Amino acid sequence: MTSQPEPISATARRGLEEELAGLREERAKVASTLRDGDYEGDRADQADELQRSNDLGHLDARIETITLRLREADTAGPPSSDVVGVGSTVTVRLTDGVVQTLQIGEVAEPLDQTEVTADSPLGRALLGRAAGDTVTYDTPGGPSGATIISLGAG
Repeated sequence: MTSQPEPISATARRGLEEELAGLREERAKVASTLRDGDYEGDRADQADELQRSNDLGHLDARIETITLRLREADTAGPPSSDVVGVGSTVTVRLTDGVVQTLQIGEVAEPLDQTEVTADSPLGRALLGRAAGDTVTYDTPGGPSGATIISLGAG
């Protein structure tokens, strides 16, 4: 990834927005169970209160991270059509001759066989490359390669 804001795919945006909604709902539930500082219960009650307070802090941190990522994606605009980046659609010819069109994503969708995350071996090899470039990357079966046929925005 670069230091510039990265675009985000529609799938990843949807996933982050859904996660954000769930986190906000969970945060509201946790916050509603907290007592103000004057409550003095037994040690178990105090430990439980402390745990919920810690949970609230973790939820707030994740909410902030997602909110910032979505804001940065808005600033970044669409992915470049010159070099591969997050959000790019890339057509590659693998070393076995198979041609595949892939989306470079930020978040892997469990059943999406066309999405490659930017931090996967193939995703890392493709980032910053252009049409015509050949890349190598590691697979469980050993080194492999791909040639970028074309790329465009997702």
